[in-house]
Amino acid sequence: MPDLSLQKKTKRLRIYISEKDRWRGTSLDVALIETLRKNGIAGATVFRGIVGYGAHSLIHTIRIEVLTSDLPLVIETIDTPEKIAAVLDIIYPMVREGLITVEDVEIVKYTHRYLNPLPADKLVSEVMTPEVVTLSPDMSILQAWTRMLKNKVKATPVVDPSGRVVGILTDEDLLERAGIQQRLSVAIRMDANEINQELSNLEKSSLLVRDIMTQPVITAQESETLGVATARMVQSKLKRLPVVNHDGILVGVLSRLDILRQVAKVTYEIPAPNIPTGAVRTVSDIMSSEIPMINQDDDLPLIIEKFSKSDSHRLIVVNDEGVGIGLLSDSDIVTRVQPTKRRGILDALKKIGKPPVGKETAFDLMSPGLLTIPPDTSIVDALKRMLADSRKWMVVVDDKGHPLGLVDRQMMLEAIAVYEKKDPES
Repeated sequence: MPDLSLQKKTKRLRIYISEKDRWRGTSLDVALIETLRKNGIAGATVFRGIVGYGAHSLIHTIRIEVLTSDLPLVIETIDTPEKIAAVLDIIYPMVREGLITVEDVEIVKYTHRYLNPLPADKLVSEVMTPEVVTLSPDMSILQAWTRMLKNKVKATPVVDPSGRVVGILTDEDLLERAGIQQRLSVAIRMDANEINQELSNLEKSSLLVRDIMTQPVITAQESETLGVATARMVQSKLKRLPVVNHDGILVGVLSRLDILRQVAKVTYEIPAPNIPTGAVRTVSDIMSSEIPMINQDDDLPLIIEKFSKSDSHRLIVVNDEGVGIGLLSDSDIVTRVQPTKRRGILDALKKIGKPPVGKETAFDLMSPGLLTIPPDTSIVDALKRMLADSRKWMVVVDDKGHPLGLVDRQMMLEAIAVYEKKDPES
């Protein structure tokens, strides 16, 4: 089955015949449908008219007083120009009396139940996380960062005394506008002395949450469907949305993980061998072939250089045969080197200084073992493995273990979101 969701310009084929038309002992409409199916056309439908006339000017109608068994039929299908052109040569001689037309069609949406595992009809209130850590706009950044560290929350809604959302504060806001030295995922792995030193520096700041928070805030309504909220999240390039009720009061947070967990619960109603070919998208359809890799023997300065050039927080470590053997994150190199080098590494990662010299290699610093999958794994099955292992990344590999691409949670979310994808050139 061709994936027409990837097509824009297609052709519509219409065949006008009557109920009495025959082909090799069977009704022509059935013969045409079977021919279209055998030749790989995506789908076809037969429409039965209630009244009409053709070349002989005889009116055929379904009305009981002039009941006839020779009503007009229209067979319609839409497919790529190449497929339509090929099948035309086959069906042309089958239509001995009738009409065949072909016209240009622009596909706005083409889908299949197996292409859309998202339970889009669920309400946001059924999926969201109701317990929310919040901040006040009048909090100091010291108080805010302390609360975010304690709860390990990267993005925190800011609410006024009535509970209405007025902003959101992220660790990126604090990095860019308040002077903290690292992202939350790095900070929570540092020792207490280093964290206390940073908190001591923040204590001198007069900045409040309201001064650096992101506003206005994109939210979701608790009464909205999951399909609508997911599309908004993807189009806004966000990982989470504060959820409000009809009065604008915060009632929860809908995260990317909340949505992906719903998709991971999907089970198909028919056995996998009977699912139409091409109906279930695989990781090879969505993976990124740009793989941030580093050799196991690369030293600390080269590691930091690779991080800077890849604009990534993780690198795949490969051996001399090009086989993936581990994963190295920026938080790994910060927390696994000698404490005297950490400040220099943090500055180098922010591109404001040179990396410290060190003999540590990628092999020494990496987390061994990769979560790998073959390229023909379905998106839902890949997602189930990703969540079961609490991973944000998976490496797509060939049968010899060589990396072919990467998939992450954001790619998964974009793959299952249902919305009209605009042509950037239109």
